[in-house]
Amino acid sequence: MKVIIIYVSKYGCAEKCVKKLAEKLDGAVDLCNLKSENNVEIWHYDTVIIGGSIYMSSMQKEITAFCTQNENALKEKKVALFTCGMRDGSMAEEQLNNAFSKSLIEAAIAKECFGGEFIFGKMKFIDRLIAKKVSGAKEDISNILEENIDKLAQAVNTN
Repeated sequence: MKVIIIYVSKYGCAEKCVKKLAEKLDGAVDLCNLKSENNVEIWHYDTVIIGGSIYMSSMQKEITAFCTQNENALKEKKVALFTCGMRDGSMAEEQLNNAFSKSLIEAAIAKECFGGEFIFGKMKFIDRLIAKKVSGAKEDISNILEENIDKLAQAVNTN
């Protein structure tokens, strides 16, 4: 099985989750950060995993554009989806379902919310200000959900 994980990571949480996920997957796994790579060839992969962080209730624009431009090709692949964010439960699920097109959500073999983190020292001033105000946090918070990373990996490995 040949897998590519396509993601965008602004402050490192999504990248951290992607690396954990890659370690749990069977077969050859390539990582592609759309912040640094634009021309992604998905045709020679069996499985495509796509995700990134939620900011201001939206998926990063690079992921949205990639999915829109490649929607037909993605429907011919095994696709799994993930988000990283600080919401949990039904709010996290709603964000995930709003981050991708309905047809991609329906075609996905797996979808998970990986949790998130606020590492204030990495953030730009305005992002730090907003995150602190919204969360009420004064110190770094990490809420990465290892069990959800495991679930997605298991679903991909068994499909």
